[in-house]
Amino acid sequence: MAMALTLSGLAVAFALGSAILSLGAVKDGRVIRILATPLLGVAGVSALAAGVVALLTGEVATATVPLGLPWLPWQIRLDALSGFFMMIIGILISVVGIHAPSYLRGIEQGRGEALAALGGFTGLFLTGMLLVVLAADAFLFMIAWELMSLASYFLVAFQHEHAANRRAAFLYLLMAHVGGLAILLGFGVLAAFGEGFSFAAMRAAELSALWASLAFGLAFIGFGMKAGLVPLHAWLPEAHPAAPSHVSALMSGAMLKVAVYGFVRLTFDLIGDVQWSWGVLVIAIGAASSLMGALLALMQTDLKRLLAYSSVENLGIIFIGLGLSLLFLGRGHTLLGVLALIAALYHSLNHALFKGLLFLGAGAILHGTHERDLEQMGGLLRRMPWTGLFFLIGGLSLAGLPPFNGFVSEWLIFQSALQSWVIDNGVLRALIPIAMAVLALTTALVAATVVKTYGVAFLGQARSRHVRRARPAPRGMRLAQGLLAVLCILLGLLPTWVIGLIESVPKQILGTGLGDAATPHGLWLAPIAPETAIYSAPLALLSLLILGGLVSLVLRRGAVRRVRHCDAWDCGFAPPTPRMQYTATAFAQPLRRVFAMLMQIETTQATREDGTPRYQLKIGDRLWGTLYLPVSAMVESAARRIVRLQSGHVRGYLGWTLVTLILLLWVVSVVD
Repeated sequence: MAMALTLSGLAVAFALGSAILSLGAVKDGRVIRILATPLLGVAGVSALAAGVVALLTGEVATATVPLGLPWLPWQIRLDALSGFFMMIIGILISVVGIHAPSYLRGIEQGRGEALAALGGFTGLFLTGMLLVVLAADAFLFMIAWELMSLASYFLVAFQHEHAANRRAAFLYLLMAHVGGLAILLGFGVLAAFGEGFSFAAMRAAELSALWASLAFGLAFIGFGMKAGLVPLHAWLPEAHPAAPSHVSALMSGAMLKVAVYGFVRLTFDLIGDVQWSWGVLVIAIGAASSLMGALLALMQTDLKRLLAYSSVENLGIIFIGLGLSLLFLGRGHTLLGVLALIAALYHSLNHALFKGLLFLGAGAILHGTHERDLEQMGGLLRRMPWTGLFFLIGGLSLAGLPPFNGFVSEWLIFQSALQSWVIDNGVLRALIPIAMAVLALTTALVAATVVKTYGVAFLGQARSRHVRRARPAPRGMRLAQGLLAVLCILLGLLPTWVIGLIESVPKQILGTGLGDAATPHGLWLAPIAPETAIYSAPLALLSLLILGGLVSLVLRRGAVRRVRHCDAWDCGFAPPTPRMQYTATAFAQPLRRVFAMLMQIETTQATREDGTPRYQLKIGDRLWGTLYLPVSAMVESAARRIVRLQSGHVRGYLGWTLVTLILLLWVVSVVD
């Protein structure tokens, strides 16, 4: 493990070196593109290697860094849990190191300072994420957490000339600090009983059920806010579209997983003695997040905003798995708790891959067309065939279709939930099927979203001049997407190997794993028992290939071979135009009417100069009006009242000073 710890230290050093190199190259953007950005790729490879070694060995390595406070040096720990998330971060950093130079080349001319800021804060952002998963004391954890949040704030505000981006960055920073305060208070509860800020002292703390629940609640609020769980998700669909596409891939694929890491570390590892009631809360919030994220994603026409809401949905699925694990562990069913935890971790890895792929694909589309609105796209498969292929793989993985990776982790969550009959509580046995019904509905909505997005963007005819003149993505962008696409396929075809790798995490933090139950045979996955459920990804792929071959044979040599291809009957009107195509808004219209009560829908009608009507549809998050706007109004009202303290006259200041002194003297006299 000394080698793994060395590799993780090199990853941090390379990321920090990339930041310093970028900030020092203000006048020469080529230095950032040629040297600083590839250095991020090297940092990613080092982090990936460190994570894989930690998972394979299952050992723990610790170190003390002579930084921090004189009486509290930084403590580093690399175990299976931190190694798993180090691996996720490393994969995404590696592909971003390949993708980013092509993006930077497009903005290099005349934007030296902006390019330096982008490269510098990207390096600091990655440094913060790596240090979070390596931290073994609350002091270093919070410093790294704030570094990650502050650096990503500047990345969200990169295109600050747009007011919407400035608003998104401020909202993100505000909610990040509120969440950070909750996490700090959660650590404070553990530190008070553990008599120390180190994680080792917190593990040894003996908490009552009340204090343990308080620490869990604070952690769930803080990490849930960073993960974008409903109703604390407001920042996510605003911040992700505002950031550059490769930064959005890092934020969605890596930063949200750092929030998952923090929740797992504090709940499963530091608190340790979990309660089943926590699982009920996590399952409920996860189910609500998955459903609302899927619905709002389906309604979007902005491609990056759509992917951002999809991240809300997938984080909800991850927390459903974590909630099931808490529930089963709290009720004494350890094997099922381990299975649900592995499923949640597996989906964390899968989401990082296919969401990173989709955001990089969106970046390639934006680079080639300068367009994010689905209503302006169409026919991109002819102009960007490789991007279209990779985006299709990412979309099928997102939809959870076999044999891609998204199917395996969702299938494992369903398999663990189907064992709810072992729980000796009728209410809980009813709760889990309801959550699974919500998850099934979510899966169907995601499939509809993928069909809408791919059909409108890549098929049909181009709807705008920008799209008609689209350029293929540069080689670096295609390579980065291709690597993630291959990983999406491999993790879907080799689930037993991946589960064997992830199993090191529950073995270390829970003291037990699945054993031989998950891999009775090399190609078969049986999470409970072969008699209960079994799945083989290679055989599923083989079956699909055979079915596709048979269909192709029938189409080529069957009765349909003499079909004459011609244009459809157009009732005597002019040939079809791009405006006659099905739009993204029209595709979602039936479901929008069914679920209208969950969304805030505004329709307006205007008249164009030529006299034709023009309709506008705006779909928003109902939580803005029911939760965030009232809170904002209360804060503004309180601020106006507090402003009265500053009267602007010396006699007023002297009066407030006199009142304060009298109050302090009274408090001191009472205490004495």
